[in-house]
Amino acid sequence: MTFERTLVLVKPDGVQRGLIGRIVSRIEETGLKVVGMKLMQVPKSLAEEHYAEHQGKPFFGSLVEYISACPVVALCFQGTGAVSKTRKLMGYRAPGDADPGTIRGDYAIEIGRNLVHGSATVEDAARELSLFFDDEELLDWDRAIDAWVNEQ
Repeated sequence: MTFERTLVLVKPDGVQRGLIGRIVSRIEETGLKVVGMKLMQVPKSLAEEHYAEHQGKPFFGSLVEYISACPVVALCFQGTGAVSKTRKLMGYRAPGDADPGTIRGDYAIEIGRNLVHGSATVEDAARELSLFFDDEELLDWDRAIDAWVNEQ
């Protein structure tokens, strides 16, 4: 069975607020599996490459400064519909418009401090995962519960 993989970043505000475990748990509870995870300091060069689509916009510089200001937790989640599932669970990027029950709806306060990043498309996920992880850092492994989570 082929599964999608997606990148999730617990951003600096999520790390500083001690929400790493809650965020990871919320995503794992959907049945998605962690296949890569690391605490890392994002170099400015990586931040600029990751957010290249926003280059030239007024907020680009502050976005790069923010994401590289303190450690983030980079995660690769795998499973059926991983990209859309994590996007839905994260909630709308403006916390005031995010539904209750989503990560941003429950925990975030401002759009510039919205706790998490998740890949927008399968193509974006492939590009972003290659920025944050080397191939050998993403594991293929079986959980004992996989047969109860995914139809074979």
